[in-house]
Order: sequence, then structure tokens, then C-alpha cells
Amino acid sequence: MLTFFKPDTTPDMNALRNGAECNPHGHGYALLTDNDTITVGHSLDAETAIGEFAALRVQYPHGPALFHSRYATHGLRSLDNCHPFRLGGDERTVLAHNGVLPSNVHPAEGDQRSDTRIAAEDFLPAAPFGSLDSWTGREGLERWLGTDKLVLLTVDPAYTHRAYIFNEARGHWETEAGIWYSNRDYLDYRWGYAAGWDFSFCEFCGANDDDGVGPHCGFCGFCAECKNQFPHCDCPDLDGHDRYADLIDLEYA
Repeated sequence: MLTFFKPDTTPDMNALRNGAECNPHGHGYALLTDNDTITVGHSLDAETAIGEFAALRVQYPHGPALFHSRYATHGLRSLDNCHPFRLGGDERTVLAHNGVLPSNVHPAEGDQRSDTRIAAEDFLPAAPFGSLDSWTGREGLERWLGTDKLVLLTVDPAYTHRAYIFNEARGHWETEAGIWYSNRDYLDYRWGYAAGWDFSFCEFCGANDDDGVGPHCGFCGFCAECKNQFPHCDCPDLDGHDRYADLIDLEYA
């Protein structure tokens, strides 16, 4: 779950907690602070990270900011693999990502880093797509990302802007609040279906699945409620059984 905040916006604490509950493998934040610097923090405990971020946001409300909660796909579930990451070790630029990056940045055997950390440390610092301020560079990066999303914050004068959202259209804006979310994990899924919320966009594979089976993506089978990939859905019915098991069996027969 990746969240971006425009300048002078206030974090929605419930939304951050919902995202952290769905993505429990580490948390981090970054925000522009005084003297043209970026303050970054990480924690494996959601309440610690959210509390630190909220306090800093009160102190430094006027710049862009991001918050990230990790659902691990590659690399150890460790503090070192929590987003955001410094781009090439540069203190002036950080990035955070939502999704699963292409195989060229997947860790080799014995490499305990996550795919995003490898991208930040090894791949993206070489500017493989050119300047991100150019149409060519932005298009190249977004094509490489596929359905993934990426937020970059920087105080490096080489960049035109202080904040960038790549594949912005694949996320969701709460326009009045000035907050962008990479997927729907910030919503409370317990009440979402009763309220008629639209969960057709799969947060795992990115497919637009209007005909999904319950909370399950019809393309990859990912469950938006328990956050498990097909066929490992843990959602219980009132009698303790998997309430979607029969539907999933039919869908993937």
C-alpha cells in the first residue's frame, strides 16, 4: 500500500491503519522537511511508523510526503527491505513502490534484498529510461513498471519537480483530501461490499476485473480480503468454512 500526500494535506490515520493491517511486513515514510531535506523513517511496527509520520507531518506540513506498508513478495521481511529507499544511496531522492517489479530486478539466489530495493540501489540509478522529466523517460519507466505504481520524492535540483507519481492513473485519488492511494487497501473491507464499493481493480496483478468472484480477481485469483494468492484463500464463513471455495473451484476448473 503506497500513499502520496500533496503539500498541506493531513494524513487519514484510519486509512493508514487499514493499509498497514492488509500489508503487515514493514512500514516507512518520507517527507520534505526544512532546509531542503527529506526525512525518512522505517519500522516493522505499524503504530510506531504511523505515529512518527503523523507527528512529523504536523511539524512539516508544507511539502509532499509518502507512506508505505509492505506486503512482501521478494526478500526478507526486515527493516532493511522497508520502503522508501534512497535512489542510489543519494540522500536527496527516495522512492517507494507498489506491486511486483519485472524479473530483471528480482533477487538472485542468496540475495536477501527485495525487488524494489534492488531497483533503487542497482537498476534505476543508472537512469535506464533517460530523464524522468522527459516524456520518453516517464513513458519508459511506466512501461517497465507495467501495472505497478511508484512514487519518487526529491530535493535534487536536477529534477524539475519535488514529487512524481508513476502510473498515477492506476491508483486512486481522494481529491478533496489531496491524497493518492495505490490501491483500495486504505478502505475498510469489512464494510466495503455492503456499502457497494468498487473493488474491480486487482491490487495484486493490476487487472480490471469487473466480473470477479466475490473479492477474488478473475485473472490471478488474488483475494482482496485475506490478501492471499489463489488458491490459498483464508476467508471463513460463519460456519468456519471457506465461503468462496465452491465459487473459486468453478471459476478455475
